[in-house]
Amino acid sequence: MPMHKTSAWPLALVYAGLIVYASLYPFANWRDQGIAPWLFLTAPWPKYWTGFDVVSNVLGYMPIGFFLTLGALRTGHMRWAAWVAVPVAAALSLAMETLQIYLPSRVPSNLDLVLNILGAALGALSAWGLEKLGVLQRWSRFRASWFVADARGALVLLALWPLALLFPTTVPWGLGQVMERLEAALARLLADSPLLEWLPVRDIELQPPLPVSEWLCMVLGLVIPGLLGYCVIRLGGKRLWFLLWMAVFGVGVTSLSAALSFGPEHAWIWLSTPVRGALVVALVLLALLLWVPPRAAAALAVLALGIDLSLINQTATDPYFEQTLFLWEQGRFIRFHGLAQWLGWLWPFAALVYLLSRAWGKELRN
Repeated sequence: MPMHKTSAWPLALVYAGLIVYASLYPFANWRDQGIAPWLFLTAPWPKYWTGFDVVSNVLGYMPIGFFLTLGALRTGHMRWAAWVAVPVAAALSLAMETLQIYLPSRVPSNLDLVLNILGAALGALSAWGLEKLGVLQRWSRFRASWFVADARGALVLLALWPLALLFPTTVPWGLGQVMERLEAALARLLADSPLLEWLPVRDIELQPPLPVSEWLCMVLGLVIPGLLGYCVIRLGGKRLWFLLWMAVFGVGVTSLSAALSFGPEHAWIWLSTPVRGALVVALVLLALLLWVPPRAAAALAVLALGIDLSLINQTATDPYFEQTLFLWEQGRFIRFHGLAQWLGWLWPFAALVYLLSRAWGKELRN
């Protein structure tokens, strides 16, 4: 297979970072117990474990094995693809389990290590199998037909968008609400320090969003990834298909987030009349922009991001949302918390950097 750029490498790097965060969260109260950090390797198998633990450890490392193998296959390194992917994932898992012995809230486990390696191996075998079945070649043809040549950055961001939506948001699709937590974190960091006096203090506390601001944030929350796709998807009916699938993922993943937070019976509680109206308006706007040139799409997305981030960071979180966050930060949701929270915070800012480069950079022909 000829060597060329692939989105698998940046996706593998991003996912490795998420694994580090999920494995070492909350990064607090580090201590040395005076025992060898690798002692867990020779400890007996854990007596108590659940099916959720097994599935989450296996599934958690499947993507890293898949992306590493896929990256090697897509760049022409057929011989060593799976043989390197699994040891790299195993080394990452071993490092995370070893470091967990210094965290009071985490427990290193040899069973977790074995399950992580198994997950990475299954991911690697999946990528290898797709290659043997010719799926990767079909994907290459599909990508060449649908996307411009330099589409890697946008494809990575679009692949991460549904994961970012898993973490609860104040308003549906309202990613990037970081101001309130950033201020609190800075206040804790600068406590008992003269620098605390330099911390900007608002005259008025943040207020819950007005209905019109909340509705506009929902509309822009869908318009932004749509315009991001328009930056790299060729003009014509392909954009319409992308628009429909984006709506499906946006609604489906938000419902999954609600189901994880409140139970399966409440999966669609968020889809109220104003939300449905915002969904329709966003789709109509994107339909009207189907033929907009890629650079113009990037410029419009930058404008939409500026308005969206400004509105959403001028509003406070309500008590019900805080209770939802508490549920996500406890028990088994800690794994999802680590994988999704930072994506929900940082995705709009990463998209903003990318879109600015597209708007200012050299226009790519369709």
